[in-house]
Amino acid sequence: MDIATLHRLPREALLDSWRDLFGAPPPKGLSAPFLRRFIAFELQARQYGGLPKDFLTQLARQGRGAPRQPALKPGGRLLREWNGTTHVVDVREDGYLWNGQIWRSLSAIACEITGAHWSGPRFFGLNGKAGA
Repeated sequence: MDIATLHRLPREALLDSWRDLFGAPPPKGLSAPFLRRFIAFELQARQYGGLPKDFLTQLARQGRGAPRQPALKPGGRLLREWNGTTHVVDVREDGYLWNGQIWRSLSAIACEITGAHWSGPRFFGLNGKAGA
């Protein structure tokens, strides 16, 4: 199969291609654009050797429970504007100070601010690097 021809294949042909590549039926409900992307990725991975080893190592480390949240140092400060209000969170040894109260997680603060379940690091714009 050629990656260049994937854009012309109808959904049924994409489903057949999936079965040929993976030897199993595709998960239900996948859109044709997603099938095209996934099949193209798999073809490229097979041709060029897959993901870089350092990336796979990093994934394996995270899978073993390594922290995914960036290591924030005490004394740091996070700012986030939400619905016209600027929220300031200070990073401390014992947690996060927000609105005069110590919180154990950024996600709890994000939930309190928005009223919805958020990833705290995502809500505060952290990208996995300390100091970001």
